[in-house]
Amino acid sequence: MNRFALAVSSAIARVTESALGPYQTAVIRIGFSATWLLFLLREFPHRQELYGPDGPWDFDLAQQLIGTNGSFTALIWFGGGFWFETVYVFAVLTSVLLLIGWRTRAMSVLFMVGVLSLQNRSIFMGDGGDNVLHLMCVYLVFTRCGQVWSLDERRARRGRGARARGERVAPDRVGPLLWSVSGFMLVAVTAAGRLDGDPTVPVILWISWLAPAVRWIVDRRARTAEPRILLDVIGNVVHNGALLVIMAEACLIYATAGWYKIQGSRWQDGTAVYYPLHLDYFSPWPALADVLSSSGTMVMLITYGTVLVQVAFPFTLFNRRVKNVLLAAMITEHAVIAVVLGLPFFSLAMIAADAVFLPTSFLRRLGDGAARARGRLTALVRRGGDPAEPPAPRTPENPEHTPVGFTA
Repeated sequence: MNRFALAVSSAIARVTESALGPYQTAVIRIGFSATWLLFLLREFPHRQELYGPDGPWDFDLAQQLIGTNGSFTALIWFGGGFWFETVYVFAVLTSVLLLIGWRTRAMSVLFMVGVLSLQNRSIFMGDGGDNVLHLMCVYLVFTRCGQVWSLDERRARRGRGARARGERVAPDRVGPLLWSVSGFMLVAVTAAGRLDGDPTVPVILWISWLAPAVRWIVDRRARTAEPRILLDVIGNVVHNGALLVIMAEACLIYATAGWYKIQGSRWQDGTAVYYPLHLDYFSPWPALADVLSSSGTMVMLITYGTVLVQVAFPFTLFNRRVKNVLLAAMITEHAVIAVVLGLPFFSLAMIAADAVFLPTSFLRRLGDGAARARGRLTALVRRGGDPAEPPAPRTPENPEHTPVGFTA
């Protein structure tokens, strides 16, 4: 009993004392924001037909649909092309800012607004990847996804260094300005009745806006440390809970997909993979599809292997080695789907979801490698492209040659 109580208390302390998985949440932030950004840029010439006034699902139909299901979308607040273009550019901009980790708490909320506004406007334009992005953009709001590999982390690190040297740190003016502008917009759209319908998104928006105000008041008015500790514990629990939900969502996707496949006759006889390889819609590289489908044994192995990996993955989470092997197999599978079947954004979304299970040691090595590559590239550019010239030594007197790392 004492051992059990000790294990429970250790688990509670671990969940409440820190925000777990900083590298995993950073990869999720980068992965999903990059997926959405690339999709918006690729579909930029066709944006009017997909989500705008030129699409078959016109503004009146969108209003009727939203009136029925109560979904959130800013695109039905006003009609016309100017408002649509504004929302589309807004979605692109928030994707870029979330990708680089600038004001990640605010940008994660605005990123959610951009994703839901476009996807809920024309729900018949998406696929499985859009459904995953739709869910994950909501979960990201509750995570501290800017702890590493972000401009926020770099700004905080520089502030700590300046305070350690006894230097004065300039007060943050961008944060309060962003909070004030977003609050004004939130009050305006709420008063105008634009947030009527399903209360989920409005509640998230209001909580996300009020939370920084509560933190600011506590930091300046609290006479003891207990209120600050309580807010830190709440923030850690919310972050860790959202991270757990993301992991459970990824497992649920694979488990349901695998068990549904088992019930299909084509998956049972090992021929299911053959048919999509010969559909014109899913054959951007017909020659490559022909090579993969030319061997019956290959088709059978891929078919059964897909089902086996998807069904088995949730049961391997407690065995690190087996989990990593299946995780590599799933990521490889999605990469092949992106190329062979021409579904890059679905594959990118699934790979981003899979990234929550990547080992921390691997992600740290990945970040260190990216930091070294960036440092070499920066040094090469500063030397004018002469690779023969040796890099300047990294010394305190020569700090500009020290590459900025991605890790804390």
